[in-house]
Amino acid sequence: MPIPDEIVGLLRTTITLKWPDGHETRYRARDLRLACRCAGCIEETSGRPLLEPSAVPENVRAKGISILGNYAMSIEWSDGHTTGIYNFRDLRGNCPCPECVGRRG
Repeated sequence: MPIPDEIVGLLRTTITLKWPDGHETRYRARDLRLACRCAGCIEETSGRPLLEPSAVPENVRAKGISILGNYAMSIEWSDGHTTGIYNFRDLRGNCPCPECVGRRG
């Protein structure tokens, strides 16, 4: 599983993960906040979204980023949300850069 060498994004509009192979994955902070899969944001049994996108401010930022083991990070968001886990495999696998999007087809 890939583990980033560096994560840059505190109080920024973009969160950047720098990978050992030199690739950089950039996510808009709000896009990551909206992608949260915790039980407060996604209904556990049905997978139905519970988070209303209009409830997430356009200017939401990461106030804190913590590494969880060797597999994920958690983010303390400026809107008060703290329970999401973002695993590195998915963050790299879903990289939104044109090169990665093209490779996925």
